[in-house]
Amino acid sequence: MARIPLIADLITGDLPAGSILLVEYDPSSQWYAASVSMAAGWLRTGGRVMYVTYAQPPDGVRSQLSRLGVIADELEKNDKLEIWDGYTCQLGQRSKEKYAHESLKVSDLSIMYAREQWRRPPAPELLRISDNASSAARVNDEKALVEYLITRAFPSQKLRKVTSIRGIIRGLPGDWLLKHIEAASDGIIDFRLDETSEETRNLIRIRTMRNVGFDSRWHQVRVSDNFEVTLEK
Repeated sequence: MARIPLIADLITGDLPAGSILLVEYDPSSQWYAASVSMAAGWLRTGGRVMYVTYAQPPDGVRSQLSRLGVIADELEKNDKLEIWDGYTCQLGQRSKEKYAHESLKVSDLSIMYAREQWRRPPAPELLRISDNASSAARVNDEKALVEYLITRAFPSQKLRKVTSIRGIIRGLPGDWLLKHIEAASDGIIDFRLDETSEETRNLIRIRTMRNVGFDSRWHQVRVSDNFEVTLEK
C-alpha cells in the first residue's frame, strides 16, 4: 500500500485499507498545504487520489500539485486523480468541473453517494482527502449530518477499502457533532500553529490511532519554497 507523507513517519507499520482519519486543524496552520503534499506523495508511489476541495477552487489544488512536480491534467485523464469541486456550490454557482457537488445539503449528498459511491468497486489504492469538511456543518442540522456520515459516507469508504482523511476546523463543529465524528474515526490528527515563542511553529501530532502503533508527541513541520510540507528533522 502507498504511504501517506507525514503520517507514515509517525506510525508503526501500515494503516489498514479503509481507515478513516480525522484532522482537526487551526485555520492558520499548514493543513491545506500538508493535505496537497499528502496527495502528491501518494500519487508518486502509484496510488490514486480523490481530493475534495471546499476551501479553494479546484485550480488552486492543481496549481499546488504542479509546484510539487505532479502534473494534475495527465493524472486526471488517466483516472489517477479526481478533484471534486465542493467550493463553487458554496458561492451559489454551478461548477464546470467533471466531478462536483451540486450542494452540501445532506439530502443531496445522500443521493450522490447512492448514485456514485456505493456502486464503485473496492479501491484499496485510493486515498480520499477532504480539505475542509466543516463546510457541510454550516448548512446542515447536526443530527442529519452525523446520520449521513455514519450510515453512508464512512461505511461506503470502509466497504470499498478507501483510506479517507477529513479535515475540520478546530472548534467549528458543535461538541455533540464532533464527538460522534471522533468516535467513528480510526485516527485523530492535530495540526496547530504554536505562537508561544518569538518564532511561530507549525506542529502536527497523532492524538490517537487504532490498529497501529503511533508517536503521540508534537512534531514541527517544515514548509519548503514550493510549499511542500515535511517533518522537521
